[in-house]
Amino acid sequence: MPLYSFIAKDKAGALDQRMAVRPRHLEHLDSLGDTLVLAGPFQTEDGKSTGSLMVIEADDLDAAKTLFAKDPFVAEGIFESYEVSRWSLTINKAAGR
Repeated sequence: MPLYSFIAKDKAGALDQRMAVRPRHLEHLDSLGDTLVLAGPFQTEDGKSTGSLMVIEADDLDAAKTLFAKDPFVAEGIFESYEVSRWSLTINKAAGR
């Protein structure tokens, strides 16, 4: 099944809102099961979240967009912008880290 990436940038000043919504976001990610390949925040050097990267398996681009749109971070307006694209895992050295 094809992979799709979701790359998002948080709105300015959204950190407190992000942290408040985070438990529901993590529940959503957990509900995706094996469909979710990887996920994590972009961060400043001092560890504050500034955006998100997620990769899922989906049948097609429309299915991926529909799934990503269900994320509470999207629904609650955390992101200034985001992009969904088909993605290919070519090298994976992260396993076991």
